[in-house]
Amino acid sequence: MLPLIPWPTVVEGQDAAPLALDVAHLVAPDAALASVAAEQLTAVGVRVVTDDDATPVVLRLDAAAGPHGSDNPERYTLRVTMAGVEATAPEPVGLLHAVRTLRQLVPVPGDPGPREVPAVVVHDAPRYRWRGLSFDVVRHWFGPDDIRAVVDLVAAFKLRVLHLHLTDDQGWRIETPSRPELEKASDSQVGGGTAGFLTVDDFRELQEYAATRFVTIVPEFDMPGHINAATQVYGALTKDGLPTEAYEGIEVGFSRLWFDNPATEPFLRDVIGDVAGMTRGDWVHVGGDEVHTMEVEEFAKFVELAARIVREHGKTPIFWQEGARGPVEPGTLLQYWEPKGEEFDRFVAAAHAGARFIMSPGDHAYLDMKYTPEHELGLHWAGYVELRDSYDWEPTTVIDGLPADSVEGVEAAVWTETLTTRDELFSMLLPRLGAVAEVAWTAPERKDWDAFRARTAAQAPAWRAGGWAFHETPQVDWPTA
Repeated sequence: MLPLIPWPTVVEGQDAAPLALDVAHLVAPDAALASVAAEQLTAVGVRVVTDDDATPVVLRLDAAAGPHGSDNPERYTLRVTMAGVEATAPEPVGLLHAVRTLRQLVPVPGDPGPREVPAVVVHDAPRYRWRGLSFDVVRHWFGPDDIRAVVDLVAAFKLRVLHLHLTDDQGWRIETPSRPELEKASDSQVGGGTAGFLTVDDFRELQEYAATRFVTIVPEFDMPGHINAATQVYGALTKDGLPTEAYEGIEVGFSRLWFDNPATEPFLRDVIGDVAGMTRGDWVHVGGDEVHTMEVEEFAKFVELAARIVREHGKTPIFWQEGARGPVEPGTLLQYWEPKGEEFDRFVAAAHAGARFIMSPGDHAYLDMKYTPEHELGLHWAGYVELRDSYDWEPTTVIDGLPADSVEGVEAAVWTETLTTRDELFSMLLPRLGAVAEVAWTAPERKDWDAFRARTAAQAPAWRAGGWAFHETPQVDWPTA
């Protein structure tokens, strides 16, 4: 049993002696990739040197790499023999995936026994292109250092997207040059206390950090609901022209914009334009969820306007599932989240109109849900989500009648109403994020719950060594610390 999460496409065990890997001579196609790959190996105690006599770890671009017949751009092949390690892939992202697989095979410092890697050949490629995590930094503020730590966690499971929920009723977490007054709405959060926001430079540096790890940051500006942080600054956005009070609770659905208000479209154009202009990736998420006090006709106008502005800035719009209530253009991404939704016909119609779906069902992928009724952190409006709940589900059957080929991918989500520290955050993500990552990467016929439980247990020493807090669910037989 190899401790690999997510489980690869093809694993070929070799009848050969293992490889001792204490010191490595890393060879890579470019310096940036070499630096991040070395960081991965150093994290598990491998000393990376330039000495040719050290164990070779060679990363090489090769279009023939990966599972037989695959044309997936993220595919790779990893070979471990007594002589060293060779990773091949058609693109650098695949080479880094191979190094992440190797990292999971290396015993962490302090493990009993020799530091040896089993002889193995892995041919691998992901099932879905979109594999991500949505991270709410509004309800409780998590700053750049915490976000970088989450980037590292996301990347460790070969996820490619970190979706940052940056605006909501409780606060505004992104500097918006066209609307500098929004900074006044940054120093609030659930329960009070000092909060903050990302400056333009913070956001640029975070994207650069993520990009070297082949993670794309997708920003979300939520509208036309979840907007109280903006209306407390700009009273002109409200129906009566009066600013709203700062909000430190966790209720939803009470705030809104008004489409016919003359202040609304200029505000949307300024904010979406700024966010799109700061974003390296191809997508801007414009929310659209939980607008409980607006008629469908008015909401549809918001969807059309927001999507049009996003496209004018060269980006692809993403909406939460409610975006299906508006006009849908081909290529629009809709993020499904409500496990008890009653709009399956509307979703199917959107798919036939060219929309693609990111699957984030709350009863499987919302990692802020309590593990059990007794768990001290989290909410439970979508039920209790244990590790097996995050593992045992199939993205193509979540929405009745949805064409399987309209599923773009899978995204976990973590909301922070009850989470205030990095350890609390990570204890909700781990071990469940690995389960969602395997749903996103591994073909369903290769998934196995009992094997996954064992592989999750085998990850624990590395998580402890890395300082990653995790919940020791009784569904796993954890090794003694």
